[in-house]
Amino acid sequence: MGLSRTIQAFAECLKTKLQFPVFIFQFSLAFLLVLAFLVKAPAQRPSPTPPPEVDVLRTETDLTNLLFTVTDKNNRYLTTLQQGDIRVLEDGAPQTLFTFQRETDLPLSIAFLIDVSVSEERTLPDEKGAARTFIEKVIRSEKDQAAIIPFEGYAHLEQPLTRDVLRIYRALEAVEVAFASYTGSAPPMGGILSGPGTVAPPREGSTAIWDAIAIVCRSVLASSARQRRRAIILLTDGDDSSSRITRKEAIDQAIQSETVIYAIGIGGQGPYRLDKKALINLAENTGGRAFFPKKSTDMIAAFKEIEDELRSQYLLAYSSTNKAHDGTFRTMKIEVTNPELVKEKVKLRYRPGYFAKKF
Repeated sequence: MGLSRTIQAFAECLKTKLQFPVFIFQFSLAFLLVLAFLVKAPAQRPSPTPPPEVDVLRTETDLTNLLFTVTDKNNRYLTTLQQGDIRVLEDGAPQTLFTFQRETDLPLSIAFLIDVSVSEERTLPDEKGAARTFIEKVIRSEKDQAAIIPFEGYAHLEQPLTRDVLRIYRALEAVEVAFASYTGSAPPMGGILSGPGTVAPPREGSTAIWDAIAIVCRSVLASSARQRRRAIILLTDGDDSSSRITRKEAIDQAIQSETVIYAIGIGGQGPYRLDKKALINLAENTGGRAFFPKKSTDMIAAFKEIEDELRSQYLLAYSSTNKAHDGTFRTMKIEVTNPELVKEKVKLRYRPGYFAKKF
């Protein structure tokens, strides 16, 4: 006999034979209806817990990540390196690699840091055109991010990190030279202390490159998801006139946020100077490169070099044998152990070290 017919028969019995009060009948019938619903309803199965991401770099908080590139003696990128071809030293001590990825596909977070002081008036249109072409070729809207930050005495976050390529384009096109004062819509970014005993705030019309780098590393790139390749593409003449911090402090901020700096040195016309030495030092000490284009085709070529490098990077990670969380700087060195590659005089480019976490 079906469940519904059983309920019906029981209800008739209650009404005609047992003569229960009406409220007893109603209560019993309601109880049986609830029971029928529970029997007929399918059992609720708990939703399966999604498997954790297979990302070894997210499961080990003490891992040290290091991006690097390899070129041959003709400056061509070598993308066939094997883990057994190298060894890694930290403060001279050999380290065991936890992972090794060739041509890593980790998402990118790129900040375009654009000098808009008067010295860049002649070159800014070419800079913007080359940057747009780079964005079209490199930024993958499903995973990569870019930010647009013009600067003079202060940095201005006109477009925070986003995957929306159209918003990036619009912010880039709106960048203009600050003839008398900054003409964009974003307010000055804070983060560098000024006051008694410190360097005075930047003057109007001045250029604070090192301040801008430190602020962008700390306030824009460091806040992006951990598992990203972070880079600054810096377009400037390298002539810093009003930073409140030193170039070394800016480099330290880049290292702490695992940010590589690619410097494109342009300008230096008339009364303005192009500080190649400063830009080379800045780039090389963060694992990047400096370029000095002389015409628009050189600018395009520089961006193409950066594109090729980003597509040819290796990523390795290791858990340091030094377990002290003391905030000290630790030097890293990658040695080529493959005799054939040593003979070919391959070159490796990477940041020289990192700051240990401090708890």
